[in-house]
Amino acid sequence: MLATLGAIVLASVMIFARGGVHAAPAFDPASTMSDPAQAKIDYIENCGGCHGVRGDTVPAHLPELANRVGWFMCTPEARAYLLRLPNVAHSRITDNAELADLMNYVVFVLGNGTAPAGTKPFTADEVTYNRKLALTNANLTAERLRLANQIVAQCHAPASMRDLYVEKAPGTVIWPTQ
Repeated sequence: MLATLGAIVLASVMIFARGGVHAAPAFDPASTMSDPAQAKIDYIENCGGCHGVRGDTVPAHLPELANRVGWFMCTPEARAYLLRLPNVAHSRITDNAELADLMNYVVFVLGNGTAPAGTKPFTADEVTYNRKLALTNANLTAERLRLANQIVAQCHAPASMRDLYVEKAPGTVIWPTQ
């Protein structure tokens, strides 16, 4: 059912590229995940509490995943960042193939067509390697801003990718006040 629903919903996804809007190719969750239904369950159980069941972060004050996380697949460094996030690298999901599926769900389903065309899905080996290089909360915010600036400049991601972060002084990042 998830594969059918995902194909129907994502077949109509639009991606934003330089020069306008272009229809994204139909997406088949089974092409990037060994078990799409389990990947969705893992996301909801492990990530949905903060990032929202649909990746929209409401009401949490975190980066939105929906319709944007795929941009991080644009450079090798930004791609690795997604796997090095503390809650990913230290996930209670110990099976690296299952964690790769969860992250492919995040990128290809919640990202909703924002991953560059031809993006390869995460693999268990890639997860295994990057888990050893986990970020800490101390460097997480500055690193995300640095990579957001990189993908905006190099990959033409929307400038809104930087919205949650404000540079107070070079190298110092603060959460904006509301």
